[in-house]
Amino acid sequence: QVQLVESGGGLVQAGGSLRLSCAASGRIFSINAMGWYRQAPGKERELVAASSGGGSTNYTDSVKGRFTISRDNAKNTVYLQMNSLKPEDTAVYYCNADIVVRIAVGLVSSTYWGQGTQVTVSS
Repeated sequence: QVQLVESGGGLVQAGGSLRLSCAASGRIFSINAMGWYRQAPGKERELVAASSGGGSTNYTDSVKGRFTISRDNAKNTVYLQMNSLKPEDTAVYYCNADIVVRIAVGLVSSTYWGQGTQVTVSS
């Protein structure tokens, strides 16, 4: 009933920029936290940036000052602007959102994931 669709990944040279987008669709009542995770080959998935329902944001140390997370709540969309990219940023990036849907017995909150988008930074 709910889908997260990511776009914007690709191949970029070190020092370049990319902007990822993730749009949520379906029978959405409300969206709380939204965020971006990444997983590099042979490594665990890690949180990159998150935006709470109240507007606060947090970032993993390695991207602070380079990445910016933002939201367009009217479009149920979260963005990740990535500047000054480094080869170590290469990974599959996943969108994540805590979404409330209305069902017959009331409201239910669940965590949803996008399908992932590849970001490759060449040196």
